[in-house]
Amino acid sequence: MGISNIKTIFVSLLAISMVACASGSAIVTGTKRTPLEPSQVKLYLESPAKFEVIGIVNASSDAGWTEQGSVDYAVQELKNQAAKLGANGVLLGATGESTSTVVGGYGTGYMYAIPVTAKTVSGKAIYVSE
Repeated sequence: MGISNIKTIFVSLLAISMVACASGSAIVTGTKRTPLEPSQVKLYLESPAKFEVIGIVNASSDAGWTEQGSVDYAVQELKNQAAKLGANGVLLGATGESTSTVVGGYGTGYMYAIPVTAKTVSGKAIYVSE
């Protein structure tokens, strides 16, 4: 493999890592509230005493340099999605990962596939009453 090919692969990997990000979605199942700051959203493993379900939130990320980094980005996006609905909490549900493949090398005469693994999290966006 020549220096030119190594440079092409390196530049492609660098470009992929720069555009990697977290993404999320929400489904409203209850009553939306005034949006909050994501820093106001707390994660729960068990149901708090008094709460109402606002919706279902999902997030995924392949942006971290480590597995934990990807999870952290996904959790932050989960909080972002919940905050948009006015939820002050997320009752965590499932966590996992999904894998896709990015194909590169167009115009170089070589084709290569790069597996990309994204960490996923989901839960119920909730409003907790004190």
